[in-house]
Amino acid sequence: MSATEYIGRFAPTPSGPLHFGSIVAAVGSWLDAKAAGGIWKLRIDDLDPPRVAPGCIDSILHSLEGHGLHWDGQPQYQSNCFERYQEVLEQLTHAGHVYFCNCSRKDWQHSEIYPGTCRPLQHSTGRGLRFKSLDGTIAWEDRSFGTTQIDVSSQVGDFLLKNAHGIFSYQLANAIDDCDMGITDVVRGADLLTVTAAHISLQRALQAKPIRYRHLPLALTSEGEKISKATHAPAAAAEDAPDTLKRAFHHLGLGVIPLDDVHHMLDEAVSKWSVGR
Repeated sequence: MSATEYIGRFAPTPSGPLHFGSIVAAVGSWLDAKAAGGIWKLRIDDLDPPRVAPGCIDSILHSLEGHGLHWDGQPQYQSNCFERYQEVLEQLTHAGHVYFCNCSRKDWQHSEIYPGTCRPLQHSTGRGLRFKSLDGTIAWEDRSFGTTQIDVSSQVGDFLLKNAHGIFSYQLANAIDDCDMGITDVVRGADLLTVTAAHISLQRALQAKPIRYRHLPLALTSEGEKISKATHAPAAAAEDAPDTLKRAFHHLGLGVIPLDDVHHMLDEAVSKWSVGR
């Protein structure tokens, strides 16, 4: 497979430093791209400026470089793309895929997903804008899980495209960016399966080229919780990169790679990943 046939990406949110779970996702997507002879891009998802921690972007770049995970080209920043998101939002609105919503989160606090309260009311203005999700299921061939189906009504619902504060949603921005960047393959954690269904819904509404997906096993704490900023996961320090990479390789099913130079370790991991593709 040539580089133009495979374009992958890693898209961290700069609300805190990379931790072990982040490195697992970065390593998995990097290995998948390199094993395919493809391109691996970096996108900083600084969509919500108040959530961007001071110095965090530089920390992310330094951590990736320290782990030998070098990206192709210049990083892209979502904060530079707001005009593009608005343009696509208007396109979706004119096509009838969007409606105004006046609900706050408190209004549907007892529901897992938004229950569609405002959809039939046809508001002319509202607190936010939501996507009219289709009924039925979204299905795709996941490169880890095989045929994967998500029930839209019970698991996705009518998700936000822009909230009451004027901030574009993660779903909208990521779907647009993946299309605009020419991404062919998205490799990320299995906790984002329902998000993938939302992204596919948007891609279809925009008549965009389908993307291949591969969802990785989540890195968990000893208590069985996802390793994340919410569980106070420690930062993945560049000086600890060899040990962190060994843990990540083992988590991703590559076994033991008994080397200490990160570049040699990654070369060995690519060869193992290629066999398993």
